[in-house]
Amino acid sequence: MEDGPVFYGFKNIFITMFATFFFFKLLIKVFLALLTHFYIVKGNRKEAARIAEEIYGGISDCWADRSPLHEAAAQGRLLALKTLIAQGVNVNLVTINRVSSLHEACLGGHVACAKALLENGAHVNGVTVHGATPLFNACCSGSAACVNVLLEFGAKAQFEVHLASPIHEAVKRGHRECMEILLANNVNIDHEVPQLGTPLYVACTYQRVDCVKKLLELGASVDHGQWLDTPLHAAARQSNVEVIHLLTDYGANLKRRNAQGKSALDLAAPKSSVEQALLLREGPPALSQLCRLCVRKCLGRACHQAIHKLNLPEPLERFLLYQ
Repeated sequence: MEDGPVFYGFKNIFITMFATFFFFKLLIKVFLALLTHFYIVKGNRKEAARIAEEIYGGISDCWADRSPLHEAAAQGRLLALKTLIAQGVNVNLVTINRVSSLHEACLGGHVACAKALLENGAHVNGVTVHGATPLFNACCSGSAACVNVLLEFGAKAQFEVHLASPIHEAVKRGHRECMEILLANNVNIDHEVPQLGTPLYVACTYQRVDCVKKLLELGASVDHGQWLDTPLHAAARQSNVEVIHLLTDYGANLKRRNAQGKSALDLAAPKSSVEQALLLREGPPALSQLCRLCVRKCLGRACHQAIHKLNLPEPLERFLLYQ
């Protein structure tokens, strides 16, 4: 009787229902995990914590159980942080995306908290799921003091290509002091990251004039950028003539072409101050071209009127007027 068709029918229905329920639950878990990641990337930690709590329950390695030590480090509350450490809280607790209390202290530029964590065994080279180290976070905040402390405790100044680069972040945000400290600790000044290029290329892209000047003074390769794109190509896409002058003063090659076969002049906005600066740097033939551009711009007016409209320095204006 037990082995009859009715028994097998109920058995198949039960298995099907169980499999459907399991699959549905798995889909919900995957969806919630993706949603958590989305909120983390967007910076909405509160919502990420709520969803993570549904997925992971009471596991301590998630945003839902972001420890009081994380909060103390992020807010720079040194006394609270030291009290928690004295109570035996693990200084290396991490969140779901592998953020430690040391990461938080460095991101906030709280050097006293960072030092206390390091003195109590915090991992100086801990890496988040996004490839960020405490040193990267210190460069992000522009805290030279945090950078120095991390290096004293053995932080690696330069990591593998796939990890976030501290010097590139410092340059991107214009934190020249952090950049100089890293360079003094044997970071390769021409270190090229595939997605970013060299530090000089990043400085030109984000128009960090102080960083551009210092990198060139310290011997950065003026033509080494991102693959075939040079720092001059990056500068030509922007509107800062001072960067153009700095690069050309240090011998940037005006004729170099990128992967699309374009020179820096080709990338400059037509009739812009950057285009004028590049034309003037190229020499007499380019000056003649500039003069022709002026005439076309003024729709047939006299050449000297066109030159006056450019508001060029007086010696250069006189030179063009007599060509």
